[in-house]
Amino acid sequence: MSLFLPGRVVVFDYGEVISRTPHASRDALVAATGVPADELFPVYQELRHDLDRGDLSVLAYWRAIAERTGRTWSTAEIHRFWAIDFTGWFEVDPDTLAIVEELHDAGTRLALLSNAGFDFGDPYRRSPMGSLFETVVVSAEEHVLKPDASIYHDTCERLGIVPAQMVFVDNRAENAAGAEAIGAVGHHYTSPAALRAFLLGLADTGATAEKEPA
Repeated sequence: MSLFLPGRVVVFDYGEVISRTPHASRDALVAATGVPADELFPVYQELRHDLDRGDLSVLAYWRAIAERTGRTWSTAEIHRFWAIDFTGWFEVDPDTLAIVEELHDAGTRLALLSNAGFDFGDPYRRSPMGSLFETVVVSAEEHVLKPDASIYHDTCERLGIVPAQMVFVDNRAENAAGAEAIGAVGHHYTSPAALRAFLLGLADTGATAEKEPA
């Protein structure tokens, strides 16, 4: 069955849905910074919310990590850490991205909605992957994070749809639930196989509805 969902827009999260968990880059960050993982990543994650909300620049983010971990890093060192971290997020899951491409090729409308810093906006849009999406919404540019209702509403507005037409896919259950709270269809992503089964179910439901008499 084709992954064609007429009248719907499938909106994807990026991190750990399309992208893989960047295990190798995290190991490289520990080696480069000299900060043990159990010290580095709790601070990395806590401050990430401010980065992804657009309240911190990339440089300010890493300087805040340095301050919290008792380190002093030059701009050159921070650039190295950023490059390790940033590029690590661009290793994608080929099975998930193949599903995105299959949806696109079938004629299903697609968009991307990601909690991410300013530095991800243009790379998302200008990457080969970005050609599959008609719009890309990045939290830092909106100064609001999922699962705040406003970011889902803003995405629908950009797409010219009502929430009931949105199908939102995210690896965090609370973000999928946030979409459902405004009337969209949410899917808590766990694997490419489960995602495909979910989308095929939606496609089958849509095909059945089209065949039913008015």
